[in-house]
Amino acid sequence: MTPQSIVLVGAPVDSGKDRKGCIMGPDAYRTARLAETLTDLGHHVTDIGNMIADANDVPEHDHLIALPQTVGWTTALNRTAREAAAKGMPIFMGGDHSLALGTVTGIADHAADQGRPLFVLWLDAHSDFHTPNTTTSGNLHGTPVAYFTGRDGFDAFPTVKNPVPTDRICMIGLRSVDPAEHEALADTDMSLADMRAIDEGGIRAPLAEFLDKVAAADGLLHVSLDVDFLDPDIAPAVGTTVPGGATLREAHLVMEMLCDSGRVTSLDLVELNPFMDERGRTASLMVDLTASLMGRRVFDRPTRSFA
Repeated sequence: MTPQSIVLVGAPVDSGKDRKGCIMGPDAYRTARLAETLTDLGHHVTDIGNMIADANDVPEHDHLIALPQTVGWTTALNRTAREAAAKGMPIFMGGDHSLALGTVTGIADHAADQGRPLFVLWLDAHSDFHTPNTTTSGNLHGTPVAYFTGRDGFDAFPTVKNPVPTDRICMIGLRSVDPAEHEALADTDMSLADMRAIDEGGIRAPLAEFLDKVAAADGLLHVSLDVDFLDPDIAPAVGTTVPGGATLREAHLVMEMLCDSGRVTSLDLVELNPFMDERGRTASLMVDLTASLMGRRVFDRPTRSFA
């Protein structure tokens, strides 16, 4: 793989849900040697440290959890994502998945600056297609896809300047979708591969079809990788565990195919809750998957001991 300039952005977002702990995510990735791993693969890595949310004059909401804080993070991350993408490949070390309200919209603004279409690969057990009006939990980490595709209901948030068309989005790994989201998704032309489809036909086909589409449009590709895309047996450090997720080899195959495509220009690593981890095994797995995305091959993987 051609060496790249990688910009690590710490995004300790912990406002998108009730269960706390994702605030420790960025430092867990540093402890698991993300920067050193990518440097060893030949990339130039700059860690710009942890961001701080903007202060936004947004009133609290009875139903939505930590609305002002999430709006502040969205504003700050949109700006930082756009700036970082102009300097290299940003990797956003989260933080809960509400960070994608800011990262994807910022990357979409950067893509518009470049005059190129943005595509999004959503690796997640959940579709995150709720709006503030449809979520019953009030957890805003379940809303980013609705936001960056331009759905209504986000009046408190910054206006989305460059919504991502739904036909440029592929979701893989779905296995927990609320009825309101299911109904809304049925009216879109997103590419959706739930775990039954993967069980029946494998994970390669839906991803290959999507990557062909990205290549045909000469698009930029943003990947948003949620820990709960993975089966909790191999990745326990997440507050939204859903059994039956991607296996170790399925996840690495996805990353290897993405590497082969040469299309990935930005990456979210989200929902890592180190408080729930087992001796850092989930953080280390997420680093290993990032290494596969950035050029580590099957034969190159080191032996790892947790003794």
